[in-house]
Amino acid sequence: MSEVELSAWLALYFTPRVGPKTFNKLTAIDEPVTFVESAPSDLLAMGFSQAQVDYLKRHSSRDVDTCLEWANASNQRHILLLNDCRYPQLLKQTLSAPAVLFVEGEVSCLAKPQLAMVGSRNASIDGLNTARSFAQELVEHQLVITSGLALGVDGYAHDGALKGGGQTVAVLGCGLNNIYPARHRGLASRIIDSGALVSEFHPTAKPKADHFPRRNRIISGLSTGVLVVEAAEKSGSLITARYAAEQGRDVFAIPSSIHHPQGRGCNVLIKQGACLVQNVSDILDEIDTLVRWSDLNKPPVQTELFEQIETKERLPFPQLLANVGSEATPVDILASRTNIPVQDVMMQLLELELEGHVVAVSGGYIRKGRG
Repeated sequence: MSEVELSAWLALYFTPRVGPKTFNKLTAIDEPVTFVESAPSDLLAMGFSQAQVDYLKRHSSRDVDTCLEWANASNQRHILLLNDCRYPQLLKQTLSAPAVLFVEGEVSCLAKPQLAMVGSRNASIDGLNTARSFAQELVEHQLVITSGLALGVDGYAHDGALKGGGQTVAVLGCGLNNIYPARHRGLASRIIDSGALVSEFHPTAKPKADHFPRRNRIISGLSTGVLVVEAAEKSGSLITARYAAEQGRDVFAIPSSIHHPQGRGCNVLIKQGACLVQNVSDILDEIDTLVRWSDLNKPPVQTELFEQIETKERLPFPQLLANVGSEATPVDILASRTNIPVQDVMMQLLELELEGHVVAVSGGYIRKGRG
């Protein structure tokens, strides 16, 4: 992509009230450079507000130039657009994937299987030590640990991954020039050397309260699953877990004492269907299918992604299930193969997914290992 095209993409991306969905609608109509170079009257006729037109024509160049200067200041800095082959594929499949990601560090780690670890900023010492030890062990299984660089569980998860000799990704609720919290600047530097910092915000953007719930959808969107280590009933970690469920990701939770208010959120998640975790193997057993399907981990891919089923076992919707295998199959193809209406196929797939027989992945559905 030329600098002119990149500049136009950034200008449209930073235009006020142009969120991910609006951006996608606009770019489905035409290239960003077309909108940026259009006359003000044409933009107004297209439905742009006067404030948006003023930004594109008078103020966008300042924001764009700052981004380009930021990226050019270091070979560790990258601007990933939604159509970039380096853009993380799992995140790309989510409905609200940001059209631009600012990345500092090893951009290649975003393509590796990731597990998100989140939890309380005021976690107990046991919770903090659990986060660190789990992260250390998980990176030994070629998983990248993804979190939000916050105090408490997030910081200990990042630190554990680094101490385990693995990689970690930190998704920030501010621009990458404004590391927050400030006491994690040293940790951020270590992450850049052995992982990546990620943000959807302008490099100079300051941390704001409404940024952090937004960044949580990226944490879950990058990951095959989300592990909640310790969280209160009203916690940002539960927002991440909700995003994960909406995105079709596995949700894991470490149970807590009923007398420990900072951990009750985990118990709530388990009651709602999250996988109860007592050790790392509980996580690995669940996400193994998705990790192997992605074909990104080091061990060789097995030829069969699901176990042989005893003939005596009666499975739901056998006609549909027989047409779901180890390769992702879209819903419309399944409907065509089975002569079942698309709406009915979607309902049957939902039930099969809830019962653990299939998994929604990029491009359709695959058979799950325990199916």
